Amino acid sequence: MATAVLLYLPPFTVRSPPSKRSEYRRIRCSNDRQELFSRIAPVYDNLNDLLSLGQHRIWKRMAVSWTEAKTGDSALDLCCGSGDLAFLLSEKVGGQGKVIGLDFSMEQLSVASSRQHLLTKGCFKNIEWVEGDALDLSFPDCYFDAITMGYGLRNVVDRRKAMQEIFRVLRKGARVSILDFNKSTQPFTTSVQEWMIDKIVVPVASGYGLAKEYEYLKRSIQEYLTGRELEQLALATGFSKAKHYEISGGLMGNLVATR
Repeated sequence: MATAVLLYLPPFTVRSPPSKRSEYRRIRCSNDRQELFSRIAPVYDNLNDLLSLGQHRIWKRMAVSWTEAKTGDSALDLCCGSGDLAFLLSEKVGGQGKVIGLDFSMEQLSVASSRQHLLTKGCFKNIEWVEGDALDLSFPDCYFDAITMGYGLRNVVDRRKAMQEIFRVLRKGARVSILDFNKSTQPFTTSVQEWMIDKIVVPVASGYGLAKEYEYLKRSIQEYLTGRELEQLALATGFSKAKHYEISGGLMGNLVATR
């Protein structure tokens, strides 16, 4: 049976970023979804590498590139998980920039913090990890120069509200890049995607004792938005431009929206 051991989880402090309000915020999310991501946190990176054959690293680099983040920028990685996109953003903005990785799972943030301590690039010191709510961000208006969101919009309880919050904290002319599974309008692509989940993803996850945790994927994609619907959502939120790109043969998709 495949196993994974998390060897080092150093303590970390969640700092409070500049806030538009100071009162406590209750995170609004599906409790079972939050518990799911907390349970899979220790093996999340291993499974991503295994299930995508390492391709997820290419998709994430594409997502970060689409933000056009540059040296000195302030960037936000929403639903940051174990921090892959946050680390890539850090390389883009450099030591003079700032990156905040926000997630609702303290377990995922602990893994991200552990990785930050183990990695050697100096720019990674510019990352702060924040436990927070993607539907009620504790940042001032027009605060970030770039935002990423990897595999998060599909899982929030209110996608419109999430997009409104992204729009609010993003500076005018800046971009958000949202990577996720693609809800294809092509029956063949959908059938391939569902076959892969049933025959590859869930069986592999079962080797980690996480079959039930990954069975939700197919349903969550079915309940997600198509690329065209994501573009419409962004434009209705107030973004000036929105373009959805299908990648990896249409199995994945990336929405790029400009404020």
